[in-house]
Amino acid sequence: MIKEITVSQLKTKFDNNEIFMLLDVRNIQEVLFSKIEGSTHIPMNEIQDRINELDPNKEIILQCKSGKRSARVCEYLMTQNFSNVKNLTGGIIAWAEEIDNSIQVY
Repeated sequence: MIKEITVSQLKTKFDNNEIFMLLDVRNIQEVLFSKIEGSTHIPMNEIQDRINELDPNKEIILQCKSGKRSARVCEYLMTQNFSNVKNLTGGIIAWAEEIDNSIQVY
């Protein structure tokens, strides 16, 4: 079962300077158009080859446009012994609607 986190919970984590990784799994065109400040970008199709860039002991919050692709990456990471992964509910669309309306969604 995939753990979820809301955009308001994510904003609280940023506001409290908590230690976690926000991993954006969208493609490069989407990220060049808009991104959540503080996120790390590894496209979904590169996760398997770049998994060594991720710390399995760190909290990783996955984000895409709507939450569908990032949910699939959460499932994959869980099969690779990543136990502290969460999916951002609604992705950057929800972030733009609820937290930062200056973000345009690609």
